Amino acid sequence: MGGMGPTTSSRRVFIVGNPEKRGVKTAMKSIQAVASQCGEVVGTALSFDGKDAVDRGADFLIVLGGDGTLLAVCRSLGRNQVPIAGVNLGKLGYLAEFTAAELEAELPQLLCDGDAVSERMILEFAVRRDGAAVFSSLAVNDGVVHAGPPYRIIQLALAVDGMHLTTIGGDGLIVSTPVGSTAHNLSAGGPIMQGGVLGIVLTPLCAHSLSHRPLVVEHKATVEISVQKANEGTSLMVDGQVGCPLLKGDVITVGRFAANMKLVRNPRRPRWQGLVTKLHWGQSPGAG
Repeated sequence: MGGMGPTTSSRRVFIVGNPEKRGVKTAMKSIQAVASQCGEVVGTALSFDGKDAVDRGADFLIVLGGDGTLLAVCRSLGRNQVPIAGVNLGKLGYLAEFTAAELEAELPQLLCDGDAVSERMILEFAVRRDGAAVFSSLAVNDGVVHAGPPYRIIQLALAVDGMHLTTIGGDGLIVSTPVGSTAHNLSAGGPIMQGGVLGIVLTPLCAHSLSHRPLVVEHKATVEISVQKANEGTSLMVDGQVGCPLLKGDVITVGRFAANMKLVRNPRRPRWQGLVTKLHWGQSPGAG
């Protein structure tokens, strides 16, 4: 997404903060003062919901907390995605790239620099039971089908664009965006994808077969997961935050959402810095 956006004086800024994080109120007050000098602050909220920002016509959103806060706020925006700058007050800060001080220093430029915004695909999950819709959610990172207690093997029939591919027996399946490839997918041995790559990652969890390996399908594909065998605790968990219990016979449909997340990148950080410094990718044994 290139080119110059609105001038700083015309940007309508909304600030959302995680109400459960220490230091959020202090950081919000300081960032609000800076934002008021180079744009119009149309509101603030201690919340995981960005709907108020949409209602007030915000075209730039600052999220204080961490990656989890950013994921929740992004999902809440639905089709009304606006540029989001994440301030990390938590542990990892992989998507939330800014410290409070860095954002304050960069904010005047960020509010007028369209090149600072990169788009990331979002997935949409829907669960049908006996033909009726029982659950739907957007996913910025992933949707994970977990076996759950009593932790016996479950069976999932997997189809892509209407073609049956395989039946997976094991602990479940991860369906991930490229952004989410460095989350649960990474821990399960799935591929790391650059955030701007278009594709959907399918990673079996502890499959009871040597033939089931992670698979990347086209971004425009429709993935269908039919639950053939489930446990009492089997469920679908989206972005590690919202979930739905699953029963035998349930059908999960996954496809690309109509809007993209608009992530504001930190110009002080090289594109691969998070992968190397936060996840320690490529480091030799004993390095660091």
